Formats: sequence, C-alpha cells, structure tokens
Amino acid sequence: MRPLVAHIDLDALRHNYRIAQRCAPQSHSVAVIKADAYGHGALACARALADEAPAFAVASLEEALVLRRGGIDTPVVLLEGIFSADELEAVDAHRLWMTVHSHWQLEALEAYTPSAPIPVWVKVDTGMHRLGFDPDEAEAVWQALRDAPQAGQLHLMTHFATADAEHSSHYARQLDCAGALARRLKAPLSLANSPATLAHADAHGAYNRPGVMLYGSDPLERANDASRALEPVMTLRSEIIALRDIAPGERVGYGGRYRADTPRRIAVVAAGYGDGYDRHAADGTPMLVDGQRATLAGKVSMDMLTVDVTGIADARIGSEVVLWGRAANGAVLPVDEVARHCDTISYTLLTGVLPRVPRRYHPLP
Repeated sequence: MRPLVAHIDLDALRHNYRIAQRCAPQSHSVAVIKADAYGHGALACARALADEAPAFAVASLEEALVLRRGGIDTPVVLLEGIFSADELEAVDAHRLWMTVHSHWQLEALEAYTPSAPIPVWVKVDTGMHRLGFDPDEAEAVWQALRDAPQAGQLHLMTHFATADAEHSSHYARQLDCAGALARRLKAPLSLANSPATLAHADAHGAYNRPGVMLYGSDPLERANDASRALEPVMTLRSEIIALRDIAPGERVGYGGRYRADTPRRIAVVAAGYGDGYDRHAADGTPMLVDGQRATLAGKVSMDMLTVDVTGIADARIGSEVVLWGRAANGAVLPVDEVARHCDTISYTLLTGVLPRVPRRYHPLP
C-alpha cells in the first residue's frame, strides 16, 4: 500500500483537552469538532472525548447527524444554527442545541412546536462582523426567547477576532461589550475560542469553545506555558520511494524552481497536493527524515514531493518522512511551522488532508 498515512493520537487529543480544562477550571470546555474535527475524524474524536466533554460543537446539522448516527448522545451545539426552517424537526428529534444569530432563525423557532424546549445560544456581534445580532438589539432578542416556550436554557455568545494577539485593543472592546451585555441580561456567557482559552482568563465564561488547540496547534501570536504543552494529534507520515544524486546547476521539479548549488542528494516522497499537502510550500519547508531535519526542494507535485537529504547519510528507500507531527524517534515538527512556510495557517493544512489519505487511530476509538 502507498505509505502516506495520517496517524491520529487520541491520547494526545485527551491531553490537549485537559489543558483547556486546566486553563479554565471554572468553565465547561465544549470540544469543537467541526470540519470533521479539523480533519482528524469527528466521530473518532468525539468517542475519545465522550467521557470528558460536556458538549461538542459543529458547524451544521449534517455534522451533528454524523455524531448522532455514530452513537454520540452528548449535547451538540450548532454554531451556525439552522440554514432553513425545515431543519428544526431534526434539531428537535436529535436534541441539539441551536445558535440563533439572525431574526429569521428566531422567527422560525417561534413558529415551530418542539417536543421539548430547545436550548439556544444567542450570538451577538461584538466586533467580528460576521454572524450575530447587533448589541443594541440583543436585549429584545433575549427577551423574546425568554418568553418563547420553544426555547430552553439560554446562553449568550460572541466570537473574538484578535484573541491570538498578545496585545489587542479590539479584543478588549469586544470583551467589554459582551461583558456589559451579559451583566444587563444576567446571561451565562460563551466567549473563549482556543487562543482566549489559553491566554485570556478574563474571557473564560460558563462555556469555552476550544478548537484548534485540541489538535495540538498553537494559535497564539506568542506561545505561553499552556500552549507549549500542547501535543500534536495528527502525524502525517510517508516514506522515501526513490533517491537520486544531482550535480551543481541541475534543477528539480516542475518549473525547475529548485537549483542545486553544490552536489545534492534528493529523495522522492509519496505525498503531494493530491493528498492535501500544500502546493504553495516554499523551498526550505521543513520535514523530518528518520527524525532528522530536511527541507523541501522543488515544487510539490500531485502525488510526490522532493526533499534535500544531502546531510542525512542513512536516508534510504523506506525511510520515514514526517510532513508534520511526531517522528518515531520522538522528534516533533509542529504543523504551525510548516504552515508558515506555506504562507497559511495550521487550520488549512489539517482540514485539507484529503480522504484518500487513510486515518489510523491509536488507541482505537
């Protein structure tokens, strides 16, 4: 079989979740497993956290139904709510928690008769300017839901735009806005995403929403002790499938982008953009060959990429190549470091690993 595999360490996932809990011991940590748990497999990750997380968060009804059909009965929050009124029947039947961020969603809920009141998270736009009610209309929305027999327990939520920054006046304004509104409404709050969970104790509310940190990615502009303790959950691992020596002046790969300035040894690795490895990776993007640092040499192809292994004397056919994650010898290549060389963020790399790459879980979920 082709050697490229995404190894998923569920013990590391639990370790990272417990860091979120330790950062905010007075809060409930909702595990965000949208986008197929950031490419790690939502059902497997939910099973691994089912005894610890009080709730899961997903983007859509379709994602929630994957969990329910897989036997997960933990509460599930729909972070974007419903996309059409006819979804309310499934929200009710599967006992989901619903975000309301728009007037049409409120009206749809008021027109529906559920079998039991549906817990609602009211989203307020405090400065992200994506979803949510304006703060000056949030009180009326909150009161309408309090009066609606269709709505169960209410929570107030918002989303930070700059919680990853070490110092941000925009973050402070969002926090002040949300806090003032919550005090007026006497509302439980859900504020903290991953960076706020790790670095902003003032944002820890009734429910935090750790996401990418669960998978071992550090979302902070400047790492702290908590973020440095995160462990990689996904290791994207392949092998060398060919080796060749090239002379000075020779070029490697499409467009001949990489040019050898001295005699170099080049390894071909079974991984490419057809697997989700970023085609924008620059020459010099790091990887681990038998646990030792090596660098990309030439453009990424659909099914292969080329690595300069000149300084690795033992590199051979079948040598382990870690694109990100933990090597067999314990060396770690953070996905965040790889992302910087691709001019992107870890989220796109993790969620971009395509279905043809098999996921292997340890321990079994």
